[in-house]
Amino acid sequence: MAKQRYCIVGIGHTPFGKNPGVSQIAHNVFAIRAALEDAGLEALDLGGILTKAPTSTFPMLFAPKVAEALNIQPDVVGTLDQAGGSNIGLIQYAISAIEAGQAEVIAISYGDNPRTGNRASYARPRGNEGSVAGLFGAPSSYAMIARRHMHEYGTTEEGLGAVAVTHRKHASMNPNAQFRDLINMDDYMNSRWVAKPFHLLDCCPVSDGGAAYIITTEERARDMKQTPVFIEGIGQSHPSWEFWRRPKMTLSGAKRSGEMVFKAAEMKPADMDFFQIYDCFTIVPIISLENYGFVKPGEGGDFYLAGETQIGGSLPTNTSGGLLSETGMPGTQLVIEAVRQLRGQCGDRQVKDCETGMVSQQGGIMTTHAAMILSNVGA
Repeated sequence: MAKQRYCIVGIGHTPFGKNPGVSQIAHNVFAIRAALEDAGLEALDLGGILTKAPTSTFPMLFAPKVAEALNIQPDVVGTLDQAGGSNIGLIQYAISAIEAGQAEVIAISYGDNPRTGNRASYARPRGNEGSVAGLFGAPSSYAMIARRHMHEYGTTEEGLGAVAVTHRKHASMNPNAQFRDLINMDDYMNSRWVAKPFHLLDCCPVSDGGAAYIITTEERARDMKQTPVFIEGIGQSHPSWEFWRRPKMTLSGAKRSGEMVFKAAEMKPADMDFFQIYDCFTIVPIISLENYGFVKPGEGGDFYLAGETQIGGSLPTNTSGGLLSETGMPGTQLVIEAVRQLRGQCGDRQVKDCETGMVSQQGGIMTTHAAMILSNVGA
C-alpha cells in the first residue's frame, strides 16, 4: 500500500496533427511547460522527468535530453518502452520514486513528430516472419485480430463502424481534435480499404504532438493552482508474445489489468462514470470493454451500436475523440481528457456529475496493457 494518496495536478499539450519544424524534444518540452503552467509550477520544481520512448526513431537517453532542454538536473530520469502502455507504467514509476523519497514532483511526457518527421517505423514488418506473411505496419496485424473476433463472436463491420462514428462525434465537440467533421455509417462503409476488415476510418492517424502531466502527493497538491485528480488504482499485464503465438488472439492484457486496477481501487466496472480507452483501431475498444468486464464477450460492438458509449449513455467513452479522431498519439492524451472531465473543464462534451473514470492503455499488437482509475473524490 502507498503511504499517501497521489494525484495529477497539471496537464498540457501541443497542437495535434502537423507541427512542421518541431522536434521530438521540443514537443516534450512545450507539453511539460504547459503542464507546469497549468499546475502553477516552474521547471526547477521538478524532481523527475519520465518519458515514453518516441515511436518514430526510438532515441537513447531521451529523458535526460528533455531535462537538458528544460535547463534542469532532476534526481529521477527515465524512458520507458511499453509502447502505448507506457503512459500508465510511467505513472506507477513516478509514484514509486516519490514513495522512495527520491522526488516530490515528477513530470511525465510523450512527444513525437512522425507526421512531419520520420515515420519509417510505422511501416516496418512485424517480427522476423512479418515480411513473409505480409504483416507490414500495425493495420494488417490488428485486422487479423478483428477477423478472429468476427469469427468467434459474430462482430460486424457495423459494430466496428459504430466505434469510429461515436469517437468522431465526441471529437466534433473538442476544439483540440485533429478531425472534427462528423461522419456517419455510410461515410465509414465507403471509406477505402486498408486491410480487411479495416476501412480507413477504422485506423488512427499518424500525428505530431506532445502531451504531459505532473504527478505529486496529495499534501504537495494543496499548494497547486488546480484541484487535484487522484490516482485510485493502477493495473498492468503484458501478453508480451507476438500475437500469432498467443493461445487466444482476442484476449488482451485488459483482463488481468482490469482485475488488478478494480481490486486496487476497491471498485467495479459499474462504478465508472466514463472510460478513456485506447483506440488505435476500432477493434481495440470492443475487445477492451469485453475483457475488462463492462460487457460479455461478443457484446462490445452492440454496446457501441446501442449508443451506450456516447455522452449521455451509460458509459461515455473517448469523450475527446481518442486516437481515432483527437490525435493518433499513443495514449497520453487519454489521461489528459480524464483529468479534464474530472475537473469539469470539457464544455459541450462534459460528462454530467462525473466523479470516477477509467483510462486504458495498450501497446504493440495487444502486446502490452495498463489501466488506471482516477477520481475527484476528496479533492
